[in-house]
Amino acid sequence: MKLQIGDPAPDFTLLDQNGNPLKLSSLKGQKVIIYFYPKDNTPGCTKEACNFKDNWELLEKNSIKILGISKDNSASHLKFISKYQLPFTLLTDPEPCAVATSYESFGLKKFMGREYLGMMRNTFVVDEKGNLEFIYLKVKAATMADQVISDLNLLD
Repeated sequence: MKLQIGDPAPDFTLLDQNGNPLKLSSLKGQKVIIYFYPKDNTPGCTKEACNFKDNWELLEKNSIKILGISKDNSASHLKFISKYQLPFTLLTDPEPCAVATSYESFGLKKFMGREYLGMMRNTFVVDEKGNLEFIYLKVKAATMADQVISDLNLLD
């Protein structure tokens, strides 16, 4: 069953970069951007994270929480955050990536003629009531935050 705009966002609890649990439903009342990405410190993932960082002030001013999710562990997330001064939370969804699977963001991928299971670069905006407001399945890493900001009409 495909996730659709208006559906309740699948709830989850994952560990953040400091090893602390974060439960999505505890963020009800504020808008949340959840972005799934393949791996810390890779070119596309770095571009995407830095695009969110570059738009951090505007998103924070509008009380929007950003959650990046990959299967990397907390130590990897801490290094990634430190290297690029990322001001938002990164969460660990270890194999078999149950949370990413519930968001249809983990599955069969193809690269250079080879097929493998992996994290897909998808982004979701969860509204204040905990429902999916936007779903992005064809993400341009370098401009994902710009796209979300435009769709949420945050620019003056």
